[in-house]
Amino acid sequence: MADPYSTLGVSRTATEAEIKSAYRKLAKELHPDRNKDKPDAAERFSKVTQAYDLLSDKARRAQFDRGEIDADGNPANPFSGMGRGGFGGGGGQRQYRPEDFQGFGTDDIDLGDIFDGLFGGGGGRARSSGSPFGRRSPPPPRKGGDIAYRLKVPFVDAATRRDQRITLADGKTIDLKLPAGVEDGTQMRLKGKGEQGPGGAGDGIVTITVEPHKFFERDGNNVRLDLPLTLSEAVHGAKVKVPTVDGPVMLTIKPGTSGGTVMRLGGKGFSDKSGKRGDQLVKLEISLPEDLTELSERLKDWNDSANPRVILGV
Repeated sequence: MADPYSTLGVSRTATEAEIKSAYRKLAKELHPDRNKDKPDAAERFSKVTQAYDLLSDKARRAQFDRGEIDADGNPANPFSGMGRGGFGGGGGQRQYRPEDFQGFGTDDIDLGDIFDGLFGGGGGRARSSGSPFGRRSPPPPRKGGDIAYRLKVPFVDAATRRDQRITLADGKTIDLKLPAGVEDGTQMRLKGKGEQGPGGAGDGIVTITVEPHKFFERDGNNVRLDLPLTLSEAVHGAKVKVPTVDGPVMLTIKPGTSGGTVMRLGGKGFSDKSGKRGDQLVKLEISLPEDLTELSERLKDWNDSANPRVILGV
């Protein structure tokens, strides 16, 4: 995989917030559901997700920055910094002198044994028990690769954090508990649900897409809803049923309520990362009947003396 910083378009000194912001922007831009006519979008989306998975993990990011792992999360070559000429790093062959080996003991030193031991050769055995040159331990077995999943979550389910069922690559289904603060682009890691490998299974990476709703609209952690009222309900007041993500509730409308009034229903929105939920904001809209004949007849001798345009100086 290419350099994860380049893949996300951020610098190596980017903060966690900058990395997350860059990923969200690219994830929305490259999401396969929005690019059905672009076959390469799914591959780019997968690479962006893999880059974010590495850089969002503090420990793995630090390992990558130190050169301990590569962009795919695999152990880096421990001798990648050596030059062609051995330890010199400068391309030319270094000439060793007898005094370079002082302290290792000079009895029956076999340089072939020393370097075989260092590079894992067949005769890797130091003559002296105190020698730092021993046989190098083999790298641990590699884990299997991660598997990327996409999960569409209905708007109401995301707001109420209802468990979601997902089918894995092996055909098994599991129920996922949505995290607090869930939003479009949120990722969930499923330990051991990736590909099998000699060192164990990789992980499943689930990227969530929150589907839009016909009536509700998300505003941060709040939910907005436009609620139509009849003229009679606005003038005389009423108790009206209002839909919420938790089910319908009764809302009291005071007599003389004006169109455009916003009423707040506490705790009926999305949760933040602490689990605290936002509110539902209900905007009241006065809806007149399609046939105004009867209403016009009733109001023909009535004149509203209150002029709200005076507020505007008109």
